[in-house]
Amino acid sequence: MQLTVVGLNHQTAPLDIREKLAFAASVLPDAVGRLVADGAAEEAVILSTCNRTELYCIGDSGRIASWLAADRGVDAETLRPYLYTLGCHDTVRHAFRVACGLDSMVLGEPQILGQLKDAVRVGQEQETVRTHLNPLFQKTFSVAKEVRSSTAVGESSVSMAAASVKMAERIFPAIDALNVLFIGAGEMIELVATYFAAKNPRLMTVANRSLPRAQDLCEKLGVHAEPALLGDLPDILHRYDVVVSSTASELPIVGKGMVERALRQRHHLPVFMLDLAVPRDIEAEVADIDDVYLYTVDHMMEIVHSGREARIQAASEAERMVEQKVAEFIDWQRGRQSVPLIRALRDEGERARRHVLENAMKQLAKGTPPEEVLERLSVQLTNKLLHSPTSTLSKSGGSAPELVEAVAQIYRLPPPENR
Repeated sequence: MQLTVVGLNHQTAPLDIREKLAFAASVLPDAVGRLVADGAAEEAVILSTCNRTELYCIGDSGRIASWLAADRGVDAETLRPYLYTLGCHDTVRHAFRVACGLDSMVLGEPQILGQLKDAVRVGQEQETVRTHLNPLFQKTFSVAKEVRSSTAVGESSVSMAAASVKMAERIFPAIDALNVLFIGAGEMIELVATYFAAKNPRLMTVANRSLPRAQDLCEKLGVHAEPALLGDLPDILHRYDVVVSSTASELPIVGKGMVERALRQRHHLPVFMLDLAVPRDIEAEVADIDDVYLYTVDHMMEIVHSGREARIQAASEAERMVEQKVAEFIDWQRGRQSVPLIRALRDEGERARRHVLENAMKQLAKGTPPEEVLERLSVQLTNKLLHSPTSTLSKSGGSAPELVEAVAQIYRLPPPENR
């Protein structure tokens, strides 16, 4: 039984395969419990996200892969080309890289660390995380924290949605004090709105041609969000500090005159406007208005490209840190494996000490001179402690140079050729 990870991710398997192997959060506790109860692994953690399903285990990788295929109802041969199985050293490195966001579709993204912590928590609750996996993941979380605090691997924006929030934060001191208006209710608006919602703005409004579609998105966001119609824009635009627009309109929806009227009602408080539509939703002339910060999709792509370059550079430093931490953990793990042998060696030495001490006490009780007793004690103790190594060396007849070298190293003796 050894430490291993069996899994697939966005780099090795298409979506239709990943979907078949995914574990919903509701079934994950039972699944990880079954993995151990069925005897496929001694310890286990199952990490399942939209981009990966990975089983971190103490066990045989072949049995684990077979269990995964059977549990998910997928033919093992069909699954085999998409799976990766890693040995002990590579599993440690992989766990560290995953937690640091170095193996993610979006380099450096922080969500995976929380997902991994949740997976470990489930394993702990199901008592499938014990002697071996517990120290691995405690070290994994420690490494992720150090890498993220010591490098910029997760700082620069690498998506337009994330960059949108970053740009707003450059203009306004706090998102939670702002009113945010989204024009449109499509996929891009939903993604950007989700990032803003995480910052808990004072008010979010979704304006759309279809009120039910706007209402649906508001309910998904789960914050202070309300729907509106596009026809309401002239009357409500002045309420918002941030305006993000992305529709399929062929003509601009927000014109220069509408924005000028809104600014007068706002007493010229600044407005951050982001036009992610192609063709544009906001007239280009709006950029000429004082107190309006208008950015287009081209501006955001420049920011995203710059962010990706910065993360790639930071990732190189993070990879070096991971390699160092892997080596430290492997050394610690090897030292830990020798603990039982050290304990047994000390117990044997203690038994030998007690035996010769009992003989010495008997000799003293009989009136044997103390000097003679001490001499016998020292000889007996030396003989007992050296009997096993000398006997083993004699039996080897010099045919085991590794054994000779090991004994020389243990007793700090010079090499045979120097004696």
